[in-house]
Formats: sequence, structure tokens, C-alpha cells
Amino acid sequence: MYGQRVHIRLIVKTCCLFLILLSMNACHTLRNTTDLTAPRDGKLIDKKATPEAVALHEKLKQISKNGFAIGHQDATAYGVNWRYKDSLNAYWSDIKDVTGDYPAVFGFDLGHIELESAHNLDTVSFVLIRELIRKAAAKGGVVTLSWHLDNPTTNGSSWDTSKSVKDILKGGSDREKYELWVSRLADFLNSLEDFSGRKIPVIFRPFHEMNGSWFWWGAGSSTSIEYKALWVETLSLLINKHDIHHLIYAYSPNTISNENEFNRFYPGDRYVDILGVDIYNHNGDEAFIKDVTGNLSILKKLAGEKNKIFALTETGNTKKPTEDWWTRVLYPSVKDSGITWLLLWRNARPNHYFAPYPGIISEQDFVLFKSFNDTLFLDDINLIKSNPASQNKPNNQLEK
Repeated sequence: MYGQRVHIRLIVKTCCLFLILLSMNACHTLRNTTDLTAPRDGKLIDKKATPEAVALHEKLKQISKNGFAIGHQDATAYGVNWRYKDSLNAYWSDIKDVTGDYPAVFGFDLGHIELESAHNLDTVSFVLIRELIRKAAAKGGVVTLSWHLDNPTTNGSSWDTSKSVKDILKGGSDREKYELWVSRLADFLNSLEDFSGRKIPVIFRPFHEMNGSWFWWGAGSSTSIEYKALWVETLSLLINKHDIHHLIYAYSPNTISNENEFNRFYPGDRYVDILGVDIYNHNGDEAFIKDVTGNLSILKKLAGEKNKIFALTETGNTKKPTEDWWTRVLYPSVKDSGITWLLLWRNARPNHYFAPYPGIISEQDFVLFKSFNDTLFLDDINLIKSNPASQNKPNNQLEK
């Protein structure tokens, strides 16, 4: 029995030593990420950020003073019953088909870029994604990128929750493979140039919903120390090794219960530009309104303390659609919240969609939602210049 106790003590000590070394390694990485600026000064964390990235960051600040931008994932790549490839000369979206205007924020996912695949995990060509990003930027839109990368240890999907984070940190058994994956990501990011050859600034939102248990980087498969190290080391590779300076970095957990849950995996003010949260209507309208208002209140407090902007980085209704969901449920949840934008998830097919499309029951309610002064679409954000709250929608819009 004594020998067993000694053996157990040795195991505990070894585990503690491993965690200490991992924490020290993360701190060393943090200290040596040399191109990051001091926190809480209102500037981008990358002190070598391109002028275009700085300008986008400032525009996002002005947007939040005029209302909140409306975004849509894969808005111009496909919609319900159509795909871009069906009409290569078209530039369309379900939201434009309903309202006459594009969303202000265009979301795309880079999952499978790490595999050198021609298409992302949602079968959208990376050549097309690059072109759609260029078009969105040319029209004055904001681009946000997520990255559902495969599990680097098992080669399973993002939803393969086999533990792998510790294996891709510095010194890990799959570190070389992960650095190769990041280099492929970097190659694509560096290829994002406008029609004048300048790098297109984009919001980059990796490793999202980490407080959930459904991704390999999530709470069920990694510790908070491991996650923070993964975040910081990835940023260090992009910024310091691959010389990428046109990204704005967003951190977004899933629905949180309190401030402590938000902070559990938060890598620090020096490593995050934008605070976000992903909230879907899974449990009914009343619960959704409570979750959104409560979560955005927490983010507003934290963003104020940290001098950062914040957003509802993913949202949508998974329940049976109703005629007035946009004005009865979503709008009251986000009105006067201070968010810079909200992103509706993708319109994949008739039984999996999050933005309206022609003929849907809530189509006219979304048109009403658009008419509100503070719901900002593409034309609206193009009216916003450097002076805050001075060039909003015309005041003859419907009052709320």
C-alpha cells in the first residue's frame, strides 16, 4: 500500500511538473511574440498591422457608433437552391434577393486549407473564396474568416475530439505537421490581395466555441493552459514567422454563463483584438433573448474594460421559423447592445438555413428589420466615414 501511495505521488508530481513546464513554455512564447503591441490602448495587437487593417479596425469602431452590421456566412458562395458556380458572372446572395442590398459582413471558412484541398469543408472552392473576398472588399464589405481545421493528430474532422492540442504545441509529437498546416493557411492569407495588389484586411476567428466539447480544441479535449498556448503560438507563427500583418484577431466562445467562463480560455488582451460570442436559438425564443442580452451585457463590460470592440460572431434560429422572428426576437436581443456586427450562419439547403431567402415565411419581416436605422447592410456601412454617428441611414426610416 505504501509503495502504491509513493507511486501515486510520483505520478501527481510528474503531471504537475508537465503543466508547469507547459505554462512556462506558453509564457516564453508570449514574451517572444515580438510584433504584438501593449494591451488596452485601443490599437490592433499587431504593431506592424497594415494601414488597411488599421483602417478596417477604425471603421468597425465607427460602425458600432451607428448601429450594428449584418453579416452572413458564405453569403455570395451559395444559398437555398442556388450556388455561385451555376452562374459564374453573377454576384448574388439570398439577403440581396430579399432586401435589395448585400450583407455588410461576409463570412467564409478556411477548413481544409491545411490539407491543400481545392475545396473547403463545405465544398466551396478556395479559388472562389479568394475571388469572393476580393469582390466583397471592393464593394466596401467586411470579411471574417473562421477555420474548422481537421484534427492534426488523428486526421479526423474538427469534431473528432481526440486529444491533440498538447501534441501540436512546441515540443509536441505533431508540431512539425501543425507548422506545415499553418504555413498553408498563411499562403492563402497572403494571397488575399485587392485589385491594386494590396493585402485585404480580414477578421480571423480561429479555435472558436472552445468552451464547448464538440471540437478537438475545446474544453473536453484541452486544458485552458493548452488552449491559450495554442492561440498564442499560432499567432506567433502567422505574425512573426510568416510576416502576416493584415489580420484582426477575434476570440469567440459559445454561449457563456458568466464572466469567468469567458475568461477561462481567454489568451489575454495582448493577443485578441475583438471579443465575440456564438449564440444560436436552440432552446426557444425566450431562452435565446435571455442568452443574447445576458452574454452581450458581459461582453460590453469586458470590452469597455479592455478598450476593444465586440460582436455576436455567430447566430441564427434553429427552431421552426415564425413570421416575425427578426423583429420580435433577434432585434430586441441586440438593440442598443453595442455590438459591431452579428453574423448569421449559412444557407446550405431548405432544411438548414439561417438568413431569409425568397418565399420564406419571415421574408417580409426581414425587410422590416432591414429598414430600422441601426441595422446596417452594405450600402449603409459605405456611408460611414471617419466621423462617428454622422452618416447613418436617413432619418425617414421606420422608428422602433
